[in-house]
Amino acid sequence: MTLLSRRSFTAAAAGLAVAAPFVTAARASTFINVLAGGTSGVYYPLGVALAKIYGDKIADIRTQVQATKASVENLNLLQQGKGEIAFSLGDSVKLAWEGNEEAGFKAKLDKLRGIAAIYPNYIQIVAAQESGIKTLADLKGKGLSVGAAKSGTELNARAILGAAGISYDDLGKVEYLPFGESVELIKNRQLDATLQSAGLGVASIRDLGTSLPIQMVAVPEDVIAKIGSPYVAKVIPAGTYEGQAEDVPTAAVINFLITHDGVDDEIAYQMTKLLFENLDAMTAAHKAASAINLADAAKDMPVPLHPGAERFYKEQGLI
Repeated sequence: MTLLSRRSFTAAAAGLAVAAPFVTAARASTFINVLAGGTSGVYYPLGVALAKIYGDKIADIRTQVQATKASVENLNLLQQGKGEIAFSLGDSVKLAWEGNEEAGFKAKLDKLRGIAAIYPNYIQIVAAQESGIKTLADLKGKGLSVGAAKSGTELNARAILGAAGISYDDLGKVEYLPFGESVELIKNRQLDATLQSAGLGVASIRDLGTSLPIQMVAVPEDVIAKIGSPYVAKVIPAGTYEGQAEDVPTAAVINFLITHDGVDDEIAYQMTKLLFENLDAMTAAHKAASAINLADAAKDMPVPLHPGAERFYKEQGLI
């Protein structure tokens, strides 16, 4: 079996990644580093599940999961050969392929290749009920966490707020924090609200909802229409979080699994095939994975498909 890049292996050996507690046999000849996100988000538990699937079912494989700042960092790491598969938001992938410097990409990331479209990230804006925030306009003058700077979540925040006619200067305070830290500040009355781009049922907002009364903030359809693709209108169903009594309209962006052109065709084929053969295990890791659908997996890919993934979809009659 072909070795993947020595750079990935060297980085792992140097301890630059956060390892999941499982590693396959010491004789393993190929390394798959799964680039996930923060540990309080959805990417990380799904990354752990994916790494376990690959470690258990691909011969001669060692796997590892790396906690990162998610989309933008993941794509830059892939371009550098420091990971084999990564989670990313669709708008981040599109901007990476275009080489949008403002979004965090110094040049076109031309080595990126697609594995699969997976589940939608919902833009989830949640405030402490006592803050008085009920609408996007109410965020003016308030403290809001928008995710790590130039992360996929922060790119979403800029797009949503911009379409609503709100700039960061209009806010009372802007924090660039991971999901878990954002929630802790709200719980400690040091922040009013947080915008989190994640699958439904994200652990951080569940934690907040059980700690104090919350208010989910809707993103109206006219705001979403101003942004356009890849943003679409969705609904956060009532009861998704404790204290959320009604459906909440919002925007969503599709997530993708992305690799790079240095990954062996057979490995990319197996990574794609095993994802869809083990959706039960993925859903057990986080219910967001229940939205992964093979029929849509090769659609609207912002970068070229990896030849290994393309082979799988051809076998399935999808392309």
